[in-house]
Formats: sequence, C-alpha cells, structure tokens
Amino acid sequence: MHDLLVQQAGRSLQSRFGLSAADYTVLAELTRAPDDRLRMGDLAQVLGWEKSRLSHHLARMVKRGIVTREDCADDRRGAYVVVTEAGCAAMRAAAPRHVEDVRRLFLDHLTPAQTALLAEITDTVIEKIDPQ
Repeated sequence: MHDLLVQQAGRSLQSRFGLSAADYTVLAELTRAPDDRLRMGDLAQVLGWEKSRLSHHLARMVKRGIVTREDCADDRRGAYVVVTEAGCAAMRAAAPRHVEDVRRLFLDHLTPAQTALLAEITDTVIEKIDPQ
C-alpha cells in the first residue's frame, strides 16, 4: 500500500511540478527547518537515508537549482543544504496539490473510525521503533 501511494503521488508531483517524491520529501524537511536549511548529516538522519544516497540526490537537485550547499562557518567539515527561491516556489506550488492527492488516494477511503484507529496504530509502532 505504501509503495502504491508513493508511486501515485510521485507521478502527480513529477508530471505537474517536475519534482520526484524524493525531491518533495527533501524540500518538505528543509522548508520545515529554521531558515530553510539543515546540516547534511541532520537531513540524512531525518530522512533515514544513507549519506551517500543523500549526496547523490542533492547533486541532482543542485543542478536543477532547487537547493544549494553552503559551507558551515563553524565547522569546516560540515555543510548546509539550503532551499533556493526556486525550491521554495516549487514547494508552494506542489504542496497543496500533494495534500489533495494524499486525501484523494488515501484518506477519502477511510471512515473517521478507521482514521482514528490508523493514528493509534501508527503512534504505537513509532513509539516502539523510535521512543524519542
């Protein structure tokens, strides 16, 4: 189910906004962060991605001008990933449609009781896997 939902929502993002599901996920995390930026290691951790996967994906996003990398002034080994204005514009355009797609593909098919049960199950599993 998860894979089908990601596929369908991803197709919509790609065809309408030129963003892959992974692009959207990266941009969503960055735009939630203060100043639309995160250290690369922190972003990899939040996404649950290996650093090499993140690095390769970010290289493609940098080429498209939706994120940049900036050196960390207080730690020469560190770098920040920053959303560009083009990346922010892409998120502003894509986010409402993505929410509509998630509702249409998933939430609209559940009763309020099923939604509440799903939330309870999700909270239980997350608490067991990651107590923080």
